[in-house]
Amino acid sequence: MNRYSVIEKKNPREIVLLRGRGCRWKRCTYCDYHLDFCRDEEENFRLNSEVLKNVTGAYKRLEVVNSGSFTELDDKTLALIEKICMEKGIKTLHFESHYIYKNKSIAAKKYFLEKGITLKIKTGVETFDEEYRERYLHKGFGFVGVEEISEFADEICLLFGINGQTEESMKKDIEIGLSNFERVCINIMNKNSTPILPNRRVIKTFVNNIAPIYENNERIDILMDNLGFGIGTKVQEVFL
Repeated sequence: MNRYSVIEKKNPREIVLLRGRGCRWKRCTYCDYHLDFCRDEEENFRLNSEVLKNVTGAYKRLEVVNSGSFTELDDKTLALIEKICMEKGIKTLHFESHYIYKNKSIAAKKYFLEKGITLKIKTGVETFDEEYRERYLHKGFGFVGVEEISEFADEICLLFGINGQTEESMKKDIEIGLSNFERVCINIMNKNSTPILPNRRVIKTFVNNIAPIYENNERIDILMDNLGFGIGTKVQEVFL
């Protein structure tokens, strides 16, 4: 598994995939990323320390992901991230967080700002269709709208390429994202160990009719597979 990469095109930054004690929510029907966890915090810190040694501060931006939320990292890892940011002159830090950690995310932004570091929170909303998000994807946000989500999140992830999505619904999600958040990351569903399968027709619709409109937008990342940012383990099949 690759846990360090550099994103050089849109929003240049370093990115690390760390390991935490496990996603607290862990009920999203399409997700098996939460399997990358360990209950032994000392072992997590040992692994995370090795990964973080790669950070150079080259772009003054660091994105940290951990198959869950940043609050699920051990305290020593969080302290090391702060130390590296200070030593390497990193001015912008990106964390991922679930909606259940909304208040902790807001508090973390204030904490890092006092250190001279701007913290950006990314959340996997997947879609702004509340019924679909909660009834089918089981995201655990509850039936909250974009206003509540934008109170803590600066960036959002969308998930495309699954049953029930249309060209119109995907475009609507993207436009809502662009209107209310700084950045939008579009993830295309790849086959994994969950019962939720990619839908070839929906993916082709995205590739042919939607991607050409947004692929050059500097505020949008499009990840056709799970190694789009250079971290993680290659899935066995990209469902195209």
